[in-house]
Amino acid sequence: MNLKKFLKISVPAITSAAVASFSALTAFAEDSSASSANAQSGGGITMIISLVVMLGLLYFLMIRPQRKKEKESKEMQDNIQIGDEIVTIGGIVGLVVRRGDDNVVIETGGERNKMRIKLWAISENTSALERAKAAQDKKAQEKGMAVGGLKEEKSSKKQKKADKEEK
Repeated sequence: MNLKKFLKISVPAITSAAVASFSALTAFAEDSSASSANAQSGGGITMIISLVVMLGLLYFLMIRPQRKKEKESKEMQDNIQIGDEIVTIGGIVGLVVRRGDDNVVIETGGERNKMRIKLWAISENTSALERAKAAQDKKAQEKGMAVGGLKEEKSSKKQKKADKEEK
């Protein structure tokens, strides 16, 4: 299930459950001995604990992932180099020709039109994604060769052993 769909479903459900529990707690606190100070303070403590739990869930379900996404986006925007192919928020694809402090000049289309855009408007660096994927594939190949090399060694040892047994 997609995280956004999960959040859209779970956050309102958690919120409504918390509101229902607050209502139930206050209703039971009013019904039981209202003159007793312990009953009133117990309901208040439970309500505070429920509120803290709800805020904690809110942080871990919404705020923390958003900050992580913003951090990754900022890192990607800071690592843009000349010659990278980028995609803007509006869907414009181009090559980086020049980079400034907070803006980038990109070259788009067959006629090589140049546009200046802000760094925050860049949504994806396709060149960096391709480089990362290539590096990941290379590591996977190296691991495969290392494992394959071990398998070949074992099979050659088995072959030698079989040859000795035949003699």
